[in-house]
Amino acid sequence: MADGSNVTMTGAIRTGCPPWSARPRRRWGEPWLAAVAGAFTLAQLVLVRPDLGLGWDETVYVSQVSGQVPAAFFSAPRARGVSLLAAPIASWSDSTALLRIYLAVLSGLALYFALRVWRAQVMPRVLALAGALFASLWVTLFYGPQAMPNYWVALGALACVGCFLRARADSGDRAGLCGVFAGAALMAWMRPMDAVYVVLPLLALALRRPRLLVVLAAGLLAGSGEWVIEAYVSYGGLAQRLSDASRIQGGLGLHLAVVDQWHSLGGRTLCRPCTGLAPNLVETLWWFALPVLAALGAVRARRALPVLLPLACAATAAVPYLFLIGYAAPRFLLPAYALLALPVAHGLAHLVSTPRRRTGRTVAVGLVASCLAAHLAVQYVVLERTLRSSAATRDNWFRTASALHTLGVRPPCLLSGYEAVPIAFYTGCGSAQTDGHDTSTTAAALARAAHRTPLAVLTRSGDRPPAYARTWSMERAGVLHAYVAPFVRQGR
Repeated sequence: MADGSNVTMTGAIRTGCPPWSARPRRRWGEPWLAAVAGAFTLAQLVLVRPDLGLGWDETVYVSQVSGQVPAAFFSAPRARGVSLLAAPIASWSDSTALLRIYLAVLSGLALYFALRVWRAQVMPRVLALAGALFASLWVTLFYGPQAMPNYWVALGALACVGCFLRARADSGDRAGLCGVFAGAALMAWMRPMDAVYVVLPLLALALRRPRLLVVLAAGLLAGSGEWVIEAYVSYGGLAQRLSDASRIQGGLGLHLAVVDQWHSLGGRTLCRPCTGLAPNLVETLWWFALPVLAALGAVRARRALPVLLPLACAATAAVPYLFLIGYAAPRFLLPAYALLALPVAHGLAHLVSTPRRRTGRTVAVGLVASCLAAHLAVQYVVLERTLRSSAATRDNWFRTASALHTLGVRPPCLLSGYEAVPIAFYTGCGSAQTDGHDTSTTAAALARAAHRTPLAVLTRSGDRPPAYARTWSMERAGVLHAYVAPFVRQGR
């Protein structure tokens, strides 16, 4: 390894700096970061594929800014950051492929800049390894090109913590302060409550640094401002919105969701309820190795904040999704994974550098490389399984939408019932529900709407329709049954 990394390592030892620390203003490692970000973008385009249809939550976010479909009901926990992120494409085009390509490129660029803020804190190759570890997770690859908030919270967290360390070390670092503000704002813009949990350790460290504390708080307020204002305009106040959000998430409280999160790692995008067979242990072994390697990196760091602080922020970011809600989705832990990648990379670097003899080091490098190769293979297998399942679900929605068009349910129209929200997006209709998390109307209002709007109620085979639709004509629509309002039948 007679390259620049050894020069940095030797120089660090001679000057008394720890070997995990990078020298400030060293830029020769940035091509590694660019390579990681570029490979991440390419992997999204090749493996996830731009033609994957929009998922349920994506249809809600995209419909808010789409010029082609009515806006779906926007429930209390959601924030509008993703909608605004998708707006440059979704506001004028209905091409899912174009939206995916845009988000894939944007997510790769954002990963590069989020990693770049750490270049003065972490050795370039360790930093590149951290980025590669995060970017190669199946859940990161799957959600990178999607109109979903969790990946962007993860990058906001990574950037915010890195810039916080810069600003803490140099109070005159304006770029660091701006990064703290921007990272906190991005997190709060996407998911306000997630942002609060991520920055708890930062707030504790900033108590004796008023300027840094003000900048961090200002970022949180700037990002969540729209969400708070909307709470008073549309949800009956902030307390009511928080209460509604808690109810929709099953009631925030003490819930042990660790096992549920483990169950979701086999490729289930939502585990609610989390029943069925447990995932293959080989496919989830990496999850159990994360805390071990992170702890190894922390021990090796010996109080070094560039390792300990992301570890602390990862822990607080994971708390609500491991212990406070009663269901699981692998994307919920993306911010924790992004932050954990740094101490894990340090832990792996320690394993490789510990043997003093060349033979021992060669063996260590070989073992670590073999484990990482096996890890990549596992991530690919789970990603492919998740893509097949997700594509099948979206194809069912598309077929149902095509059948509804054949039945005369065309825009402007309205859907209600089972999976009405995503199917309405594919059909070009609005959606309205009388119960559940997306309750936005009443049965009486839908019965009245049936006399002036093409309306259909969707049910699974064997389920009964609501009382107001029991006299309507029942038709087959893909794998579902559609009870079509008489107004539609008369108009055909």
